[in-house]
Amino acid sequence: MVAPPGWGVIWDSIKLMSAQPQTFLTPEEYLAIERDAAAKSQYWDGRMFAMAGGSHQHNRIQINLAAELRNVLKTSTCEPAGPDLRLWVSARGMYTYPDVMVLSRQPEYLDERRDTVSNPAVILEVLSRSTEAYDRGAKFAGYRTLPSLQEYVLVAQTEARVERFRRMSGDRWILTELTGIEGSLQLESVPCLIPMAEIYSRVEFSGQPDI
Repeated sequence: MVAPPGWGVIWDSIKLMSAQPQTFLTPEEYLAIERDAAAKSQYWDGRMFAMAGGSHQHNRIQINLAAELRNVLKTSTCEPAGPDLRLWVSARGMYTYPDVMVLSRQPEYLDERRDTVSNPAVILEVLSRSTEAYDRGAKFAGYRTLPSLQEYVLVAQTEARVERFRRMSGDRWILTELTGIEGSLQLESVPCLIPMAEIYSRVEFSGQPDI
């Protein structure tokens, strides 16, 4: 099996590079194992991959995003969801846990357990050294197959920088980049404006990449 682009850094960082063949799992088999597991794993094309823990910096930004979205969207029909809600990307055979999602209409659940959805309007990922290549590459390619997805947001944690990719007609994606603590992240698919100062509240930049 050829590894999906961007996974090399992840496998190396969490020591999953093994010469031993891995057992192929169906999506149903993965889900049965995952629902009983103590730690979360992602699923790609028949393989399970353990998820490495995030830094405190990563966690702060993630919580800031979720809190601001919850506050801004509380009177709308949109709903933010945190990293415990699983996402199923059927076109790529992928189960994953985005840092934050926004559902703009009734959630489309995989089954009666209601722990997996397939129709986010917005996905936000906090970048780190171990996952950035995957977030920009194979994961984004998978996310783009979701008909519901309108915006994809990448949030740096070593500097105040946010990249927003917006779906346009003809399935084109347009990039808007914000840098610095001034200004606000404007989402177009849901009624939301989040100040950069709130995204990076209590975040201290060391100038060093996340390890």
